Amino acid sequence: MSIFTRFRDIVNANINSILDKAEDPEKMLKLMIQEMEDTIIELKVSCAGKMAEEIRLSKKAKEAENAIQRWHNRAALALDKGKEDLAREALMEKRGEKEKYERYMRLVREMSELSGEEKKKIGELEEKVNEAKAKLRILEERLEKSRSESIRDYDMDRHFEDMETMIRTQEGLSSLGRKESAEEKFSRLERDEEIEKELEELRKESGR
Repeated sequence: MSIFTRFRDIVNANINSILDKAEDPEKMLKLMIQEMEDTIIELKVSCAGKMAEEIRLSKKAKEAENAIQRWHNRAALALDKGKEDLAREALMEKRGEKEKYERYMRLVREMSELSGEEKKKIGELEEKVNEAKAKLRILEERLEKSRSESIRDYDMDRHFEDMETMIRTQEGLSSLGRKESAEEKFSRLERDEEIEKELEELRKESGR
């Protein structure tokens, strides 16, 4: 896939729509950001190459422009000295340099337009990256908040469980170490007495 095809796909992509369909939105966003940043790097390299070529062609155009003036002066000198043939040759050279100049300038304009388009693409992608990074920060904050709440809820459940266990343990220890009250002693005696009476009645009924 060419860099410009990737650029078109990225710019036309609806981030929200993609995230809605993603199983892992956080991972998907990070992959998208990485893809965009890689594409920006490639575009910058390409743009830098075109800018360098524009500078080289501008120098060539300047050389041709200087040559035009030089051959013009030579043609004038030759004519002044009565050497029309030599002046004609100088003018032919001048025409050749003029054609070079026009060709170089046309290429300079083309390189300038191409590098300008790529600069614009880089700007659009950087905006898209910033948008995606902002969404990623929001998503990470939400995930972190969700994780923190889950941990806090879990810790609270554990805390209450530990408290209940401690209370039950304390109650058990208290019952083991506490002396039996007078009320409890008489209640136990009365309960035992009732059981003995019932037992005696059963003996009578069975003839024992």
